[in-house]
Amino acid sequence: MATAAALPTKAPADNRLKMLDAAMTRHRHQPDALIEILHTAQELYGYLDLDCLKYVGRCLKVPPSRVYGVATFYNVFTLKPRGEHTCVVCLGTACYVKGTATILSALEREHHLEVGGTTPDGTLSLVSARCLGACGLAPVLVFDQEIAGRVTAETALARTRNWMEQP
Repeated sequence: MATAAALPTKAPADNRLKMLDAAMTRHRHQPDALIEILHTAQELYGYLDLDCLKYVGRCLKVPPSRVYGVATFYNVFTLKPRGEHTCVVCLGTACYVKGTATILSALEREHHLEVGGTTPDGTLSLVSARCLGACGLAPVLVFDQEIAGRVTAETALARTRNWMEQP
């Protein structure tokens, strides 16, 4: 049985750990449920810290290297808290050829952050993805889980500036 002590960064009275344990029980602690369990953990905690990854690995009897590898391979997972808003820039071949490198540079300059970073006020996180699978709409960005195609640097900056100006 899992205990809150297994996740020292989580509050002992936190129901999220019970919910995570319940999800693993539903999947019968099968190692092939790793991605689904990581999704559940991220939904519950907002991100996957190292203690959480270790805990999931122990419960599913999966080596820490595999858990970490899955968590870092897929761009839907994050190992640190993200901002209130997230902008994902596709760096797949079609998007890159159509100008996402320029868009990404403009976003980094405007908001004084690098890919994978979050603004100091926690408003915006800037993330890149290897490919979003919407090549026909290149260049593609995702603004708070909403896919936007044929984006220009100007439209990307307008969208993110709007987030930054909101109270």
